[in-house]
Amino acid sequence: MGILESKLPTSVSISGREYPIRSNFRTMIKFEQLMQDPAVSDQDKAWLALNLFYPEIPENIDEAVEKMLWFYRCDKRDNLYTQKTKKKARFADRIYDFEYDDDYIYAAFMAQYHMDLHRVRYLHWWKFRAMFNSLNEDTQFVKIMEYRAVELDKVPKEKRAFYKRMKMLYALPLSKAEEQRQNALEDALLNGRSLEGLV
Repeated sequence: MGILESKLPTSVSISGREYPIRSNFRTMIKFEQLMQDPAVSDQDKAWLALNLFYPEIPENIDEAVEKMLWFYRCDKRDNLYTQKTKKKARFADRIYDFEYDDDYIYAAFMAQYHMDLHRVRYLHWWKFRAMFNSLNEDTQFVKIMEYRAVELDKVPKEKRAFYKRMKMLYALPLSKAEEQRQNALEDALLNGRSLEGLV
């Protein structure tokens, strides 16, 4: 099933029964934010995500989670590059954040699609994701993502200072949990305390 081939899903089949899902883009933005929150335990994430996605949680939890992830990925499998690098990826490697970058995302959709996301009551997640992935490089948001993603050691020396400045200027803020961990690490280093449990 693809975005061009058939009706976009608003329910999923689990153990022979159709379960309605919350398919609006805002729900899946909340889902992504939840999954990236290091302050929430994995067990709590699973339960909160199921409650967010399903108006009625299916009895078969394993299949319910599988279908929820299938929907989030827009019926796409990870490509080989993503599979190889996923283990290396860290929370800090994000190049966008729906909450922090909301104004850039809003402006990009307005500029490119003439779509006021604030006024949109419903937009299927798969449509939103297709549009999000196709934002052009003229938008400030795409430029910012490129600054965040660039590997400085692969940039020509004459451009490195510029990209380093841009990376710092547009860096995503640390999560509260990561900020607390870094503060504790800094405090331990400055005061000669043990680093056990901090690194």
